[in-house]
Amino acid sequence: MFGVQKSQRREKERSLTPQTPFGMTSLKKSIVGARQFGGCRKPLRAGIILGMKKMQPPQFRPQTRAIHAGEPTRHGVNVPVTSPIVRSSTFSLSSANELKAWAEGRSKVFMYTRDGNPTLAIAEKKLAALEGGEDAVVTAAGMAATSTTLFSFIQKGDEIISTAQVYGGSYRLMRDFFPRFGVTTRQVESSLEGIELLVTPRTKILFVETPTNPTLYLVDLRKAAAFAKKHGLISIVDNTFATPMLQNPIEYGFDLVIHSVTKGLAGHSDILGGVVVGSSRYISVIRKTLSAFGGIMDPEVAFLLMRGIKTLGVRIERQCETAMRLAKFLEKHPKISRVHYPGLKSHPDHALAKRQMRGFGSMLAFDLKGGLRAAHRFADRVRLFVLAASLGGAESLIILPIYGSHQHMSKEELARAGVEPGTVRVSVGLEDPEDLIEDLRQALR
Repeated sequence: MFGVQKSQRREKERSLTPQTPFGMTSLKKSIVGARQFGGCRKPLRAGIILGMKKMQPPQFRPQTRAIHAGEPTRHGVNVPVTSPIVRSSTFSLSSANELKAWAEGRSKVFMYTRDGNPTLAIAEKKLAALEGGEDAVVTAAGMAATSTTLFSFIQKGDEIISTAQVYGGSYRLMRDFFPRFGVTTRQVESSLEGIELLVTPRTKILFVETPTNPTLYLVDLRKAAAFAKKHGLISIVDNTFATPMLQNPIEYGFDLVIHSVTKGLAGHSDILGGVVVGSSRYISVIRKTLSAFGGIMDPEVAFLLMRGIKTLGVRIERQCETAMRLAKFLEKHPKISRVHYPGLKSHPDHALAKRQMRGFGSMLAFDLKGGLRAAHRFADRVRLFVLAASLGGAESLIILPIYGSHQHMSKEELARAGVEPGTVRVSVGLEDPEDLIEDLRQALR
């Protein structure tokens, strides 16, 4: 019976295949093959990188994985080199039994884009490969990744341990919203000093960020992961500033890695998105929460994200080199009291950065001696740098954290985060370093 149905289905598929020079046969095989019931063919979510398995051994390096991981096979005649954008909100099913299998969790076919989409699946496989995780799920924004992940594993009465130095949006989520649901957050310094005193029977999660936004403190990943395992906590790290090119927390024992892909991963200041990478067991839980909350990524955004990721390695290498040159220039400037950049020997976490990172990153910050007034003047005088939020794009940006990521924080909270009224955060882009230095020089006069 199945053989007859299969033969009829193949004949129908052949009749529907456009005879055009655009590689539609290859695309059809990827999408239609995902809809087969009963395990007769591998579902697309599991098999979408089938064509890559022979060419993607574990020893492939990060930039090679950034280009090839997750992609359908590109070999053959008239096969598209880039991945397709599947804009359909819903997908057909071959039978009521197939629908039943999907509802019972026995089938991984696509049915509704809120629960999965071929384009999103390619992006997820690529990101999982970059971070060294089993699986990943993409979201509509970085904060959607953070909030969905945390809500997936907490309930009323639970507690979270978080480093005090985290992105302002994450900080406000835990400070202002979680108490409404009976969830308590206890804070520890990025050094993790005294963290053992914060654990209670209700502690469920350890949440850290490294390097931190905006003052580039570092957390010892190995030490943090070991602590979480000792106490049976789920360990989560925001790896946005580093990107997978500079560090992979899963290698140090972390359970889940979060990114705002809006930033360095996409790299062109033109999309919003987030991702969570980790074990299949944890990602399956987060995927269900995401479906309920609805914060999914759009397929076209996923395509632009993948396009950006393909140049991630070369962008990060250039940005790291430029950031070091800018940091050294700023460190010697008489109007600056302190430069926050882990590549400088003066940074308190310089030795740790050398141990656990493959580069020092594209982000830096500095404190002006004249305080907030001097920061205002500097922001108004830059010509090449753009006064704007976000980071990781081709354009070099500056922002005053007191008005941006760390707005609505008390003096005590700002001091704990290392943010002063005169702190300026810099996202280093891809311009010529000499032009950026000249702009800094004239703006600081």
